[in-house]
Amino acid sequence: MDSFGSDFSAGAGSGKMDTSTIMEQVKVQIAVANAQELLQRMTDKCFKKCIGKPGGTLDNSEQKCIAMCMDRYMDAWNTVSRTYNSRLQRERARM
Repeated sequence: MDSFGSDFSAGAGSGKMDTSTIMEQVKVQIAVANAQELLQRMTDKCFKKCIGKPGGTLDNSEQKCIAMCMDRYMDAWNTVSRTYNSRLQRERARM
């Protein structure tokens, strides 16, 4: 995230900030925040589902459960995301 701050300060030194550059940086920051939220939710849900008694290590069944849970979560998220984006594109085409 430090690279974002240096990009902003470089633009500020010239007296003008390129709006398209700023918008692109904001989009990237939003995408990173969304990815972090997705990872956090997936971790929470899979931990609750797969880990009965937290300890120092995961046994084999817990490891398999976590892997499968995360795969299913990502598959479901990707399906929803593709469907949503496709619907948005259709709606934009109608305008």
